[in-house]
Amino acid sequence: MARPKSLTKMSLEALVDLRDSVVSIIGQRAADLRKQLSQVREIDGGSVRTRRRGSALRGRKVAAKYRSKKDPKVTWAGRGATPRWMREEMKARKLKKEAFLIR
Repeated sequence: MARPKSLTKMSLEALVDLRDSVVSIIGQRAADLRKQLSQVREIDGGSVRTRRRGSALRGRKVAAKYRSKKDPKVTWAGRGATPRWMREEMKARKLKKEAFLIR
């Protein structure tokens, strides 16, 4: 079946036929991939090993790097978004982030 180059010029029947053929091809490909995966699992002993490694530092506590001028008990390690207390103090006193560094 000769297909026009533009989908807008195709008839409704031709579009439905095209959709059906695409769905069947995708279904066949999915079945082939499932078959390959089952063969890999059989060879590997039933388990597919995936390696998920995040950062080695993830979840570890880090020493505080910044301290509040108003309340010295409030600190920030310098990770993630700037804390609200720091933004407010920077705005009120017109300070820079370096002014809160712990020395």
